[in-house]
Amino acid sequence: MPEGHTLRRLADDLTAAFAGATVSASSPQGRFGTEAAVLDGTRLLAADAAGKHLFVEFEHDHVVHVHLGLIGGFAVTEGAAEVPPPVGQVRLRLVARTGPGRWSYADLRGATRCDLVTGARRDEVLAGLGPDPLRPDADPTRAWERVHRSARPIGELLMQQDVIAGVGNVYRAEVLFRQRIDPFRPGRTLRRSRFLAIWEDLVGLMADGVRLGRIDTVRPEHTPEAMGRPAREDDHGGEVYVYRRSGQPCLVCGTLVRTSPMAGRNLFWCGQCQRRFRSRAVQ
Repeated sequence: MPEGHTLRRLADDLTAAFAGATVSASSPQGRFGTEAAVLDGTRLLAADAAGKHLFVEFEHDHVVHVHLGLIGGFAVTEGAAEVPPPVGQVRLRLVARTGPGRWSYADLRGATRCDLVTGARRDEVLAGLGPDPLRPDADPTRAWERVHRSARPIGELLMQQDVIAGVGNVYRAEVLFRQRIDPFRPGRTLRRSRFLAIWEDLVGLMADGVRLGRIDTVRPEHTPEAMGRPAREDDHGGEVYVYRRSGQPCLVCGTLVRTSPMAGRNLFWCGQCQRRFRSRAVQ
């Protein structure tokens, strides 16, 4: 499932391609036909993201609320000389002329959610989310208040979108490894300083994800070039410490990376670098 950096990058791409333009909206697949007719010929104002939710804002208080789910994608093309026919099951197509002989177009496919809502409904969705490390208005104190009162494992809490919005399975595993925190450790046993270290690391890692278009989490001393090891080959891309590396040697200590289910997804961690928390004392 796309994580928060993907939605933020997508929002930025949609804004760059369409903001201020009058768009042609259609639903080649037909499932969004009535809603697309409402948007057709109106001006697209901007796109924004919060966690794993995308909001495309139009004039007249129309907002398209998108959640990509596991397989969804929103392909944006800017500055094309022509607009090709849609391919596949396109739920929503946006097209705008952006200059002499230049076009922008975007095709949404496979999304779990694609709804036409109002600004008020968008605000309700935002109110139900935790702070997003990629948003400048994010307040980590809101997340900390949930974490330090919870007996649930920190590895589970990081996946709850009402605690921190935008964190998925990759960032969950990687930030806990980088901070050397046992993913099974109850949230209420963390000191505030340790939680804030997680938060600040997420802010930096997810911003890098927006900039690079992939998730890279290894520090300079653990890159393939620095260690003389092969680059990672995976359809998710990026260099990581533990995610989807079960049974492979940890890049730091050599212990085999472990995996087990948590919060409906496979959790990856190193039993040596992230030693199990057993003390009742808060650390």
